[in-house]
Order: sequence, then structure tokens, then C-alpha cells
Amino acid sequence: MLITEINIKFKAGDGGNGKVSFHKRIKGPDGGNGGNGGSIFITSTSDIYALSNISKGAKIKTENGQHGTSNIKSGKSAEDLEIKVPIGTIITDNNSKETFEVTDKDSRFLLCQGGRGGKGNWEFRSSTNVTPMNAQKGFKGQERDLYINLKLIADYGLIGFPNAGKSSLLKELTNANPKISDYPFTTLEPNLGELGGKIIADIPGLIEGASKGKGLGIKFLKHIEKVSLLFHCLSCELEEPEKSYRQIRNELKSYNEKLLKIPEIILLTKTDLKSEKEIKLILKVLKKLKKQILPVSIHNQDSLKKLRTFIS
Repeated sequence: MLITEINIKFKAGDGGNGKVSFHKRIKGPDGGNGGNGGSIFITSTSDIYALSNISKGAKIKTENGQHGTSNIKSGKSAEDLEIKVPIGTIITDNNSKETFEVTDKDSRFLLCQGGRGGKGNWEFRSSTNVTPMNAQKGFKGQERDLYINLKLIADYGLIGFPNAGKSSLLKELTNANPKISDYPFTTLEPNLGELGGKIIADIPGLIEGASKGKGLGIKFLKHIEKVSLLFHCLSCELEEPEKSYRQIRNELKSYNEKLLKIPEIILLTKTDLKSEKEIKLILKVLKKLKKQILPVSIHNQDSLKKLRTFIS
């Protein structure tokens, strides 16, 4: 299951306490320092399902540093923890509103700093204080209350009503293997495929009212905010293709008007279900939209070849 949103707390480990100790033979201070607490780092991955690995718990934390001991022995520092999140993830601190964005495959940054270990009384010795009776407590590790939000990084987005043929197209064009059937909402989460180095995202079917939470709701619309081109799929089976087109455009506008500025091409899908004369009539109706229109069918290799050439 694709997880795209999580509310979770991260807690870095606390530093260990310094030790108050005196060497039995020389009577001098020999208390060691505490170890450092484990820090939490974020690294990127191309696995879009990676958030499911951290979604099961309410809190992720690292170990504390060990306390210092006698004979000037420092406590062991705890190991740091690396959390992998998909490229396209935005992490927001719910308290400070600080944001971190994972933008590429080489992203790595510190999210929660582990607490520094406290100093033992060995560190406090001086010519005027040869028997220091104090040691330092370890410092607290950083804690964050986070909202983690995945916005898929894709070059192109396939949008349209349910049963517009988006998943079938993605399967034919790329190496993706989406679930395909002849009933609405077969696609319950975005699917990604690759063609010529370009990533194509198949967005679950939108319906009128999607921007207000109807149907599958708005949680998938965010995945097309960063694409460079939209393929708006309109099935030849639609009785009023122009009306259907405008309904989807209204949903995009209601969610975020910036989506209307993304370049768009209309794919007239399932052309194998209509005669050549019927296709021409539909194209004539859609011509008033002043958009580039590509008729396509998964059963017509010439149309798929033209589309592949256009994409790559």
C-alpha cells in the first residue's frame, strides 16, 4: 500500500551523564564523559513505498549515550539512525513550521541532533580544584513532531475520469504493471512508469467534486503539482467529452489554480471503439478547446508509436 502522509514524532537519543569518581590510589578525579545520543538523518530513495516502513509507529527514536565510568572511561555513543524517504517527500515540523524537502537521489541531512554527552569530573580538574565533586548531565536529544507528505516526482501526469484508459496506456507505454479492469476506481493509488528516461504518473480517476473530497478525494491531486506536462485522457465512450473535460479542469482549478498553467495535451482514448467518422465528429467538437489532441488506442500500434515518440 502506498503511504503518502504521516504524522509522527522523531526523538534523538539523550547524551549520557558524566561520572563523578576518584581513583582509589591517587585520590584524583577519574570520572569519564558520557557518550553522545544517536542522531537521526534523512536519506532519499527512489522507492515510493518507503514511507510504509515508518508509518506503523507513533514515534521513532534512537538510543541514549551510555554514562561515563571510572578510570576516565567515556560512555559509548549511540549509533545514528538513517530514515529513508522517497524522493519528493516534504517534511514539516508541526511546531516550528520548519520544512525539509527531499529533492534528489543524493539527499541526506540531519533532522534530529543527538544529545551531547556530559563531562565527567576528570574534565573539571584544575590547579585550584583538584577534587571536583561535580559532573555534567547529558544533554537532551532533539525531538520533533512531524508531518511527512509525499508528492510524487514525475515528468508527465495522466489524468481523467475513471475508465478513461489511463492505466492501460501506462502499461502499454512503460514497464508499469497497474491493475486494470472495466469498472471505476480500479486504480486506488498512483502508478508510475518510465519511458525514455521520463517518469509518467497515472493518477487515480477524478470525478466531479474530487477537490472537495468526493470519491478518492484530493489526496492524489497533489501528485501532479510538479509535472511538466499533463495528458488529459478523454474516452471516446463519453457522451459529452467537452463537458467532461471542463469538469476535470474545474476540479484542478478548485484544488490549485496553478495546475491550470501546466501544459496539457488531450488524449482521445479507446478510439478502437468508434468508427473513423465518429472519431472525426468528436475531434471537431473538441477542436474548440484549442488544445493539441492525439487520438490513441492500445490496440492501434501506430497511435502508440506516435505517442511514444512525442513523450521521448
